[in-house]
Amino acid sequence: MRHIGALQVLVTAHLSDREPTAAELDAIEIEMPVIAAELELLDMQIATLDRTPSVLDERRLRRARRRVLAARRALSNRPEAGMGDAA
Repeated sequence: MRHIGALQVLVTAHLSDREPTAAELDAIEIEMPVIAAELELLDMQIATLDRTPSVLDERRLRRARRRVLAARRALSNRPEAGMGDAA
C-alpha cells in the first residue's frame, strides 16, 4: 500500500510564523498605557509577595491600582477611529 501524503512544504505560512499587521501594531500602541500600568502593578504585587507590605508598599500598590484604572478609563473613553468624521 502506498502512503499518500504531502511531499512538499506548505505554500502558505503558518499563522504563528507571520509578523503582526499594521492594524495589530496600532492596536498595541493604543493599549500601551494600560499595559505599562498593569506591568507596574504586577511588579508591586510581586515585590510584596514574600513579605508583609509596609505602609509605603500599600501606598505604592494603591497608586499602581489607580494608574491601571485611569489608563483603562482613558482607553474606554477614547473616541473610535472615524466616528468624529461622521458628524
